[in-house]
Amino acid sequence: MLTTDDKELLKKRGISEAQLESQLNRFKTGFPYLKIYDSARPGEGITVLDAEGEKAAVARWDKFLADGGTVTKFVPASGAASRMFKALFAFVDSADERAAEGSDVDKLLKGIHDVAFFGELNAACERLHGKSVDQLLAEGKQKEVIAAIIKEEGLNYGNLPKGLLTFHHAAEGTRTPVEEQLMEGAQSARQADGAVNMHLTVSGSHRAGFEKKLAEAVPAIESRMGVKIHVDMSEQKASTDTVAVNEDNTPFREDGQLVFRPGGHGALIQNLNEIGTEVVFIKNIDNVVPDNQRAATLQYKKVIAGYLMELHDKAAAYVGLIDSRSFSDGDLNEICGFLRSKFSFDAPELDALKGEELADYLRSKLDRPMRVCGMVRNEGEPGGGPYITRDADGSRSLQILESSQIDLSKEENRDMMAKATHFNPVDLVCYVRDYNGGKYDLPSYVDHETGFISSKSLHGRSLKALELPGLWNGAMSDWLTAFVEVPIATFNPVKTVNDLLRPVHSGK
Repeated sequence: MLTTDDKELLKKRGISEAQLESQLNRFKTGFPYLKIYDSARPGEGITVLDAEGEKAAVARWDKFLADGGTVTKFVPASGAASRMFKALFAFVDSADERAAEGSDVDKLLKGIHDVAFFGELNAACERLHGKSVDQLLAEGKQKEVIAAIIKEEGLNYGNLPKGLLTFHHAAEGTRTPVEEQLMEGAQSARQADGAVNMHLTVSGSHRAGFEKKLAEAVPAIESRMGVKIHVDMSEQKASTDTVAVNEDNTPFREDGQLVFRPGGHGALIQNLNEIGTEVVFIKNIDNVVPDNQRAATLQYKKVIAGYLMELHDKAAAYVGLIDSRSFSDGDLNEICGFLRSKFSFDAPELDALKGEELADYLRSKLDRPMRVCGMVRNEGEPGGGPYITRDADGSRSLQILESSQIDLSKEENRDMMAKATHFNPVDLVCYVRDYNGGKYDLPSYVDHETGFISSKSLHGRSLKALELPGLWNGAMSDWLTAFVEVPIATFNPVKTVNDLLRPVHSGK
């Protein structure tokens, strides 16, 4: 039963009573598993371009930019870096005075001179303790050094977003991920007018920090690269938050008030929907490298973008042919082959319908947002990644799935996961305009039957949280999707602070 205060809170957040009821029901019903036809592999859902194909794709991307095409780099950057420092927090909170030999903390301390933030850390230790990092370590004061990294009185890295941490050495000093993203954009997404567009999604509590960093970094990068950088920022909308519940699925309340939580990165489809350019790159904030390691990243950013344009060219020509009503049966068969070979799309209608009916059906499948997703060969354990799914309407399509969306109680699903060859590094390029140049309404293409229910806690009390369909999972479910193999060299995420010791990040 909703109270007057509940209704006022919903109104303030922009959430309807019907939306609230739908969310509460979802906790009771859960989300259905997706039906898998097969894992996507080279020749079966994943395109592997040869050297000539890559060259043609790069040329097509260069032409798109030269012809005045517009593009934005969309970077989710609201995540806090606290998980990067989990081992450091555990050590500081423990009774141990020294890190265990071979532990993550021990490895970090032994390589501490190699991390790009060493100079800042040294200054923090001098300020806090009147001694350098090396002096403190010589005295066995490991906790003081580690605390200076993560605690508020030191660098405060445990509470900052990843985008604002010092990751790399550079000619001019050091760089944060947001600066590396700007450099990458200047080298791969510079428009004909010299503009580089970037959109960051940030949390309200960190917005000022990003504004300060950008005010310092943008003019320097503009001068060095000869570009004009435009950076917009947005926050996850309160209207996309989801209600929390108790273990019995009743609304979770604190001080009598309903508790809402961010709906996960799938909520960012609303932010993405407000981007005005034709093409949008999407990439995680922490998957960046310094200048001397960026060649593969730049090459394949252009490859997947150019391949997107090639697919879009073909689809646009087919839509024009259908609209002209001058097509033949052979033309319609060719379009069916295009959907099957390039997007692994198939449906009973492709064989059952004929003539005008088939043409209209094909147009409806072509006229939607399009994305090309880079896929990296899986060198570890199989898990979430690229799959061909059986959809509710009987069709088949390419989807990026998390392992939690797959029914692992079924042997055939476990077998499909075991033979998966690639995983999703979050390296997407999207075309979000229709064939008349208008903007697609991206939330119209979300599969609301996908999502996650997770266990969390608030002030020591257990709760269940609802996450919306992931941005590159269910939120793009009804897009035209193609997968292209990209090399492992394009995937260099920083998930823990020790990843900054890897040669690609440290330069050692």
